Amino acid sequence: MSKEIIVERGTKTVYREGSKIVKQFKAGYPKSAVIKEAFNHALAEESGLNAEDLAPAEAALAHEKYDALFEQNNDFIGWIKSEGTNVNYPVMQTPNKPDFYLKRSFDKSYSDYGVPYIDEACMTGISNNLVIYGHHMNNGSMFADLCKYTDSDFCKEHPMIAFDTLSGLGKYEVVAAFKFNTNRETFKYNEYTLMDEVQFAEFMENIHAIQLYDTGVTAEYGDQLLTLSTCEYTYPNGRFVVVAKKV
Repeated sequence: MSKEIIVERGTKTVYREGSKIVKQFKAGYPKSAVIKEAFNHALAEESGLNAEDLAPAEAALAHEKYDALFEQNNDFIGWIKSEGTNVNYPVMQTPNKPDFYLKRSFDKSYSDYGVPYIDEACMTGISNNLVIYGHHMNNGSMFADLCKYTDSDFCKEHPMIAFDTLSGLGKYEVVAAFKFNTNRETFKYNEYTLMDEVQFAEFMENIHAIQLYDTGVTAEYGDQLLTLSTCEYTYPNGRFVVVAKKV
């Protein structure tokens, strides 16, 4: 079974192995500290804590993994990664300057590549659809490889997208992929960020109507959605969009 490293520090490595999260300590780490951590995990299990109760522990893992990036730039809000693509980048947000990272690098210097950034209307932990934008660069970087999801076989082979925030680690399953003509469509997919039940149903109806193929996956009100958007040139000023749900 393959191991997916979540975070690696000088004294320990945390990795995912199937449905388990394993923490491995380096040689020389105090045995008393290992025993203390094991005791705390056992106490949580025996107390019957549910997923909501364990959220602080997941948040602690996320902070351990990403705090250094946040310290470098407090516009950092998360990390996006899609297997089988070049998508593996920090995600930024500047609500008061919505498109700041359209032409800025992580260190805020000018860059044609920009950095993927989350829509200014989104609030992690509150919005039930997080919309992230990224450039379609000719060299295949940034969000260019999202267009691989035009192929249903690629989607079947790579159905999962990871989006971590400082409050937790997230895995998302692709629900739909579609091309979008911004000059003609009246449905504004990027405006559905905080939806009630009726709006959620409307959003799902619209994306299923224009999806390129049936993924066999759908979402219902109560699910957390992730929408990734990049330029696509079938239409003038066109977009390519991938929608996924948290699992």
